[in-house]
Amino acid sequence: MAKILITEDEDSLRMFVARALRLDGHETHEAGDGAEGLEKLDESQFDLLLSDIRMPVMDGIELAHQAAARHPSLKILLMTGYADQRERADDLAEKIIDVVEKPFALPDIRKAVARALAESPRAA
Repeated sequence: MAKILITEDEDSLRMFVARALRLDGHETHEAGDGAEGLEKLDESQFDLLLSDIRMPVMDGIELAHQAAARHPSLKILLMTGYADQRERADDLAEKIIDVVEKPFALPDIRKAVARALAESPRAA
């Protein structure tokens, strides 16, 4: 299965998503903000970055830009509960696979991750 980094500042949601993805056999790692997430991406190879957009220190938009530049084969899936934040991700269309709307149910995030992992890798 896949090695997934979940970057989300809300502890309970981050743990909920990690548990859900482990049910599907994935290896999950967690970060509480974008800066911590970028450090983890630089320390190890991941198949997928699943990140909230709105976070302190470094938001998910900046994280996605830097992650895509440093790790061109990394698949990126963003999450947000704010419609205006989704629009901010428009300039990332070629770097990310999708933006998942929060709140979501357990089956929704599992399906979104499965679709993202099945997606062809971006051209480097």
